[in-house]
Amino acid sequence: MPQESSHRVVMIVDDGSNPFELGVATELFGLRRPELGRPWYDFTLCAPGEVVMHEGMFRMSGIAGLEAVEHADTVIAPNRPDPETPPAPAVLEAIRRAAGRGARLVSFCTGAFTLAAAGVLDGRRATTHWRWAELFRISFPSVRLQPDVLFVDDGDVLTAAGSAAALDLGLHLIRRDHGAEVANAVSRRLVFAVHRDGGQRQFVERPVPEIRNTSMAPVLAWAQERLDRPLTVADLAARAAVSPATLHRRFQTEVGTTPLAWLTSERVALACRLIERGEPRLDVVARATGLGTTANLRTQLRRRTGLSPSAYRERFALP
Repeated sequence: MPQESSHRVVMIVDDGSNPFELGVATELFGLRRPELGRPWYDFTLCAPGEVVMHEGMFRMSGIAGLEAVEHADTVIAPNRPDPETPPAPAVLEAIRRAAGRGARLVSFCTGAFTLAAAGVLDGRRATTHWRWAELFRISFPSVRLQPDVLFVDDGDVLTAAGSAAALDLGLHLIRRDHGAEVANAVSRRLVFAVHRDGGQRQFVERPVPEIRNTSMAPVLAWAQERLDRPLTVADLAARAAVSPATLHRRFQTEVGTTPLAWLTSERVALACRLIERGEPRLDVVARATGLGTTANLRTQLRRRTGLSPSAYRERFALP
């Protein structure tokens, strides 16, 4: 029996679009996932006509026209290898109409240039690939550019930085729509288990010093098994056998955030999973995740999801 769809995602493809981002969107939103036991996305590719992909790798034809955008709940804007090349006017008009009726707008990498050219980012927070950040700032001064983060969630407009950050933003959208447990299941299918928060820094090109093999992965795994304990930065540093200052530097380099921010993010992610699985006692969730008190649990959950524990449970509790 076909799986029911509940949310229409339409990705616009234009001349020069990058196949990687197209593949990310197709994998995340286009594949049927009956093992999840819930309605999934109705995914459509559309274009203003036959399009030639990046560097002429292949042509796309026979897909939907731009009229598909008129019925989309989420619209993914096309990215371009050369952001100085203006998008097709028909693409910009389709995006403006979608914004006017309240559709959710998404861009990957240089797709932010397309959204900005359509005028839908004026006064909004957004990001793009660090390589094009200065050009973006000059071209669209009314956009509140955040050039050093993986992605920006500004409510109904979401933008991702480099190509790999498309996966992070896509999983974030699934987490918003379906909850942490479902997002984790999709992440495992992708063998992309790490949850990178949007506020983490992009990996900007810089000279790479010669270093020993000192991966933080064992320390992260150790901490994830002990989230119910009052772990501190000093505890993580001791486990890694380095000073707290060195730990901070290594976290920023390898994880893209601070040790404390990572710990809090992991605690909230665990709290979300416990609530989704049906744990009704907030004091139990707070203790099991190391968040300590129900007041702190409420504060941190609302800060990261925009929802109270009761609202989160109502929206994402597993059947």
